[in-house]
Amino acid sequence: MPIEAVTLTEGGQRAAEVAKRLAGFLAEARASLEIALYDVRFETEAGALVLAAVLSAHQRGARVRIAYNVDHPGPIPVPPPPEMEPDTIEGLPVETRGIAGVPDLMHHKFVVRDGTDIWIGSANWTDDSWTRQENLMLFLEGWPDLARAFTITFGQLWERGTVEDTGAQPRPVEVDGILVRPWFCPAFGDALSHRIAKYVGRARRRIRIASPVLTSGPILATLVEVVNERRCDLVGIVDDTQVDQVFRQWQTNGVSAWKIPLLTRVIEGAPWSGKRSTPWRPEAVHDYMHAKVVVADDVVFAGSFNLSRSGERNAEAVLEIHDAALADRLAAFVEAAAARYPRARPPSAG
Repeated sequence: MPIEAVTLTEGGQRAAEVAKRLAGFLAEARASLEIALYDVRFETEAGALVLAAVLSAHQRGARVRIAYNVDHPGPIPVPPPPEMEPDTIEGLPVETRGIAGVPDLMHHKFVVRDGTDIWIGSANWTDDSWTRQENLMLFLEGWPDLARAFTITFGQLWERGTVEDTGAQPRPVEVDGILVRPWFCPAFGDALSHRIAKYVGRARRRIRIASPVLTSGPILATLVEVVNERRCDLVGIVDDTQVDQVFRQWQTNGVSAWKIPLLTRVIEGAPWSGKRSTPWRPEAVHDYMHAKVVVADDVVFAGSFNLSRSGERNAEAVLEIHDAALADRLAAFVEAAAARYPRARPPSAG
């Protein structure tokens, strides 16, 4: 199977189970591991399993490089600040590179193994990400042409040390009849939002969306059309706490206030669920609705990209996958996640 999807739900799996699967992927490295992570904690028991696989690859002679986000500006609604301590990463006996959040975040979550295999998803490498959040991980083995785009993007980050203008061209790749197109922000962030909006607008059978927030102008506007015209079956889930925080920002800064009625109409006009996560604090549990998935008929968009304007400017990676079986699987994941939580509250309701 060329694409394996691993879905995570709050309380649905143990951290060790997720770490074991991830470590198994890393342990197969023979020549190289290129790891780009927004947040990682190796200090836990589960994290130690993953770290052991990374160090084992290094000891076998594979070149291991880890790029990670630094200089986070502080508590913002989306995404929450990372838990990692840079000194811990820098102390590892492998090559490391802190990527400055200039002008925006290094929010990637991907690994390229031996220039041919890819791990990508919404999950950071932390126990809370693996046990207390909704997340998705994809494993793609035997995709060298696709992996090349990730290697190019990783190389840009590594050489420049900042996120600005990074991202390879979104060229399509086909393996075993499955068409996949990689998208990278910020170089193609605006194009990605329009691409997702295009497929959402074209959908006639189903739309399934999981995203912490909905603040991308093109996607919001298209969803308003879909809701108003009752164009097709729509089910979605957001993080209600983070949506409220964004709404308060819109009210105070005025720049994005025009989005308030759009978001209100989208949430009121369709069956959106909302997870009331714990507001971010360093010592609090990090139990966000963290998955980032769009299913439009039989097309999937999945990766690290929140459906947000800020996401367009971060360093992000998304796969556009044309595969009916995977679309069915991830549509069911969104539906099940949405069924666990109450109806989302329109921001205007406070």
